[in-house]
Amino acid sequence: MMEADGTMDPMPSPTKSDRYFGEAAVGMISTRSFPAIVGTADMMLKSAGVTLVGYEKIGDGYCTAVVRGNIADVRIAVEVGIETAQQFGEYVSQSIIPRPSPNLEIVLPIGSRLAQYVSDQGFSRLSNQAIGLLETRGYPAMVGAADAMLKAADVQLAACETIGAGLCTAIIRGRVSDVAMAIEAGMHEAERIGELHAVMVIPRPLSDLEETLPVASCWIEKPTPLTLPLDLKTPVKELVTPEAPEQEPAEEAQRIALPNLQELTLPEAIPQSDEQ
Repeated sequence: MMEADGTMDPMPSPTKSDRYFGEAAVGMISTRSFPAIVGTADMMLKSAGVTLVGYEKIGDGYCTAVVRGNIADVRIAVEVGIETAQQFGEYVSQSIIPRPSPNLEIVLPIGSRLAQYVSDQGFSRLSNQAIGLLETRGYPAMVGAADAMLKAADVQLAACETIGAGLCTAIIRGRVSDVAMAIEAGMHEAERIGELHAVMVIPRPLSDLEETLPVASCWIEKPTPLTLPLDLKTPVKELVTPEAPEQEPAEEAQRIALPNLQELTLPEAIPQSDEQ
């Protein structure tokens, strides 16, 4: 753009929004349960071509899933998300922004999948497994339910999530049958100890979904730094193959190859007998 003094206005530096989504529309669904928002986000991803950029938790149990994409896909995803959240009985609100300002990126969450491009966070060893979420009101009930789930089936405790208002969620990973069995055992234990709030089982999570979920550091594999062998650090001049020695003249080669006949000693003659 030309300024009044005739100079050119410098181009603004690209923001995260420009690099990741450009002018993609924003869709948001809010619930009052973490399993409910994860299940809602799963249905939104599977209903339209949107990207889940992350969750925003503001306390008192309120959670918001934020998706980006073209306006048509975002509208479809939000409609499906509302229906899913209402089935949980935890729907709070929704919003769609067709043309967000680039500066709006400051208040939007960025999921771990996107952050992985700018920082080395490693990869989860629990990927491509079913997800089970069990939410309780009260920490003792969540811990007791997690212990019961681990003892009831072959599952792994991936992480726990707290969202305020006393709501805690245990997240497990494993085969679908094991996750379903573990969730059932955890429900009984949570009700025995305290208050069971919500449960969710996702048999086939999309990568966008599972990479926005919390994972304990013990399940993260970070790439091993490449260590060069010592011989590769040798100066280049020492790695050059030495030139072959010059061929010696034929006469000299023959002199070296043949023994020196003058230095050979013949065996002593056998003395003749007098009788012959």
